[in-house]
Amino acid sequence: MARHVFFSFHYADILNANIVRMSGQFKPTKDTGFYDRSLWEEAKTQGDAAVKRLIDKGLENTSVTCFLLGEQTHQRPYCKYELEQSRVFGKDIFGILLPNQEKHGPKWISNHGKVYAWEHDRFQDWVEKAARDAGR
Repeated sequence: MARHVFFSFHYADILNANIVRMSGQFKPTKDTGFYDRSLWEEAKTQGDAAVKRLIDKGLENTSVTCFLLGEQTHQRPYCKYELEQSRVFGKDIFGILLPNQEKHGPKWISNHGKVYAWEHDRFQDWVEKAARDAGR
């Protein structure tokens, strides 16, 4: 079963984030095990309330939230909101250290879920584990 994943990341990390987000682009979903449910930050131009509505809508019908962790992800203005709302929506949370980043897990996310160093072949298993842990 393919899972719907909400990806949270700092836009400054888009190139590295896309390595993870698009890892299944050329494979059938049944092989990747996930659908990308990311939200782009274009809603910022409509104001804070619009961004929060977009985040809430993006979290609907997802199984898990995956934080793609760069050096400054925790400073992203809506990162804390996505974390809080993921918990409200009952999503299990995990983090992926983006390629080319430091190999130590950020404490702000490891308090809420596992943090892994990016490994393409293990991502589907991490999504599935998180979904099962959330009872989905």
